[in-house]
Amino acid sequence: MSGVEIKKSYEEINKKIREGKAVVVTAEEMPEIVASEGVDGAFKKVDVVTTGTFGAMCSSGAFINIGHTRPRMKATKVWFNNVEAYGGLAAVDCYIGATQVQENDPLNMVHPGKFNYGGGHVIEDLIARKRIGLKAVGYGTDCYPLKEHDAKITIDDLRDAIMFNPRNAYQNYNCAVNLSQKTIYTYLGILKPDMANASYSSAGQLSPLLNDPYYWTIGTGTRIFLCGAAGSVVWHGTQHAPDCKRGPNGIPCEGAGTLAVMGNMKEMDPRFVRGASFTGYGCSIMIGIGVPIPIINKDMAYFTGQTDRDLRCQVVDYGNDYPSGISRSLGEVTYAELKSGKIEFMGKTIDAAPMSSYPMARKIALELKEWVKKGFTIGIPQTPFPTVPHGKDDETR
Repeated sequence: MSGVEIKKSYEEINKKIREGKAVVVTAEEMPEIVASEGVDGAFKKVDVVTTGTFGAMCSSGAFINIGHTRPRMKATKVWFNNVEAYGGLAAVDCYIGATQVQENDPLNMVHPGKFNYGGGHVIEDLIARKRIGLKAVGYGTDCYPLKEHDAKITIDDLRDAIMFNPRNAYQNYNCAVNLSQKTIYTYLGILKPDMANASYSSAGQLSPLLNDPYYWTIGTGTRIFLCGAAGSVVWHGTQHAPDCKRGPNGIPCEGAGTLAVMGNMKEMDPRFVRGASFTGYGCSIMIGIGVPIPIINKDMAYFTGQTDRDLRCQVVDYGNDYPSGISRSLGEVTYAELKSGKIEFMGKTIDAAPMSSYPMARKIALELKEWVKKGFTIGIPQTPFPTVPHGKDDETR
């Protein structure tokens, strides 16, 4: 598996995009092309494969500059709709995290808590141009004398609203089950006792990083679809772990790579972002991401031609093992099995349901396909991401 021999250059592909001559398909359409024309034929035919995912991505948030008040203030604490943002930056800069809960939320004191409103909901409301409450306080200085500021604002009243998500688009993730004898409330939803149900979160064959498993075309500077606007990959995400278990096809079958991404919230579409509440767990946000994958060599045609039948994830016990920090897999299942709604596992037939939305992932991939056909060019990655240790590639396929 070479991964370095480029048969089509970025410049060649972008020239075809600008001229309206590029062949663009989604990652849902590519497997049929590979099956009918082979990897070589698919490589020659297709220039770009678009991907998509829409699911809860807790490590998300926004840098917000509220704009200078009159008189000016140094805002050390900031709240949006009574959700606190971190104010330890410059005078009117702050960062609101998607999982921050509203002040005075009872949390899990009455278990399971509802977590009705948090940072993710604030971000959704801002993008939807709803009017929200802003409160800021400061201790007062000679250059920033104001000590308190209250206002009703929309996103258009803000100087800047920049989504910056430290960890999005997990390359693969666990399928969660519960081996304990009690119902548990997790970030993968409500899990019934004695492995009565299974939960997962991935778009499978449409998922961006499963279509570029070694990050050959994704790096700092990659242009993406982020919540309906043009965004950018700015670094690999936190917990990026490429040295992972991989299948014979070279694709990870456990948690692996992640992306750090950013974009202008003022350009985003509320259809592709949702504040989320997880009973008994907390607040989060549903983020829509799409990445265009340039087919620069035959390996990329091969990877993007994989289907849900070829993609696997680990089944993990969230009743005992996961909360105890015990790294143990109970076995593997394919995304085709999971998407069927039932899995046969450990002698049981188990109901399976996603925490992510495949229809939304498809919508994102299709919308991004139209963007590329209309001239959305491929961002050439400027900084490559850490990948598997040298020499390991040869063992994977």
